[in-house]
Amino acid sequence: MKLSSETIQKIMRSVRSTQDQELDCGHCYDELDRFIEMKLSGINVAEAMPLVQEHLDRCPACREEYEVLLEALKALT
Repeated sequence: MKLSSETIQKIMRSVRSTQDQELDCGHCYDELDRFIEMKLSGINVAEAMPLVQEHLDRCPACREEYEVLLEALKALT
């Protein structure tokens, strides 16, 4: 299998952006309710829950789940 230079660059960016502490998708999902409640309360979630924010910045699947839940909770308030 031959990787394109674009794919290799994406992999290298991902490797460079890894942190000593990171959340996996399961732990991120477990924290989404609290993260969203804090966001809707006006709290700076990037400061309050940086690991969740970093995971959402990197993971399209969790980001999509977050956006759906956020919109659902906004509709209820």
